[in-house]
Amino acid sequence: MPSETEKPLGPGTLAVHAGQSPDPTTGAVMTPIYQTSTYVQTAPGVHSGNEYARVTNPTRTALEGNIAALEGAAHGICFASGVAATDAIVKCLRPGDHVVASNDLYGGTYRLIREVFGPFGIQSSFVDMSDPENVEQAITQATKLLWIETPTNPLLRVVDIVRLSEMAHVHDITVAVDNTFATPILQQPLALGADLVVHSTTKYIGGHSDVIGGVVCTSDEEWDEKLRFLVKSAGAVPGPMDCFLTLRGIKTLHLRMQRHCENAREVVAYLEDNPRVACVYYPGLERSAGYDIARRQMSDFGGMVSFLLTDDRIESAMKVLSGTKLFLLAESLGGVESLINHPASMTHASIPRDERIAAGLEDGLIRLSVGVEDAEDLIADLDRILSSL
Repeated sequence: MPSETEKPLGPGTLAVHAGQSPDPTTGAVMTPIYQTSTYVQTAPGVHSGNEYARVTNPTRTALEGNIAALEGAAHGICFASGVAATDAIVKCLRPGDHVVASNDLYGGTYRLIREVFGPFGIQSSFVDMSDPENVEQAITQATKLLWIETPTNPLLRVVDIVRLSEMAHVHDITVAVDNTFATPILQQPLALGADLVVHSTTKYIGGHSDVIGGVVCTSDEEWDEKLRFLVKSAGAVPGPMDCFLTLRGIKTLHLRMQRHCENAREVVAYLEDNPRVACVYYPGLERSAGYDIARRQMSDFGGMVSFLLTDDRIESAMKVLSGTKLFLLAESLGGVESLINHPASMTHASIPRDERIAAGLEDGLIRLSVGVEDAEDLIADLDRILSSL
């Protein structure tokens, strides 16, 4: 890593090198998989930096350093999943504390905050964060955490991180941003004022749909201490093989994100011109309400696209969802392969229907995770099924 006087390394260089160095024992270029549960001590309490693998593992430490560098953070704390990372943050709240979160967010986050922590006395409000006035009105004296997704899941709304961070900090509220859709290649929330950045590394960071993981990045020493205490005490940690696979995936993150973005733009252009498509949700559309904010806080618009059919019957949506060949019908997103998803019955089924509809998440909404295949093949796959409607 460069000294303070050297020019900062670019994101591609960080993706390949940050947090890693050749193995001092063998000279191996790739970080080894330290498949061990414990470490030898030279005397009781005297060790080389690792004493038990639940607390630390060298493969995990390399991954944490790598993602932290990409996010411009002092610390990265890895967890067994993105939900486990979210869980650790919310666990730092106390009964009576209040969370303000987006009403258009991953269904698992809603379920965790409302159904898991609600019975323990954690209060919550879910609002459209694309309008900062909604957030201001939702804040109470008990609010301790502002949970932002941007772009949101699945309507791809854009939330002004700078403005909401400034608003929250006036009230001494911690700001956490789920940056899974954008990745640190396209957006760095800490530089925009956030206190915590969360990723499901299962998605774009790992990038190959073969490993589950999560991470929290922060430069706040107190939050780093609290989260590492939970790592040690609750143990929701990834294994060394999971960390190795994620670290391997990151090395091409900057290249993959470029292709995801390029392909998404071509798919959006096709959908926009298709008479069978009523509405396309994508932050790179100039008509999008959040377009100017997206241009300001993102370097590109990502690989996620959602749309509604002109024929809004659920039967038509189901025909599209089950009829594509290259777009695979599956949960998740961010892998090299393209996926198609029905949020209402899949990723967001845990949100009550009336709340989903109120937030704009229609039963017929279709979400695409545009992969890195050839764009013309992806468009032909969509065109074949849409033309049959």
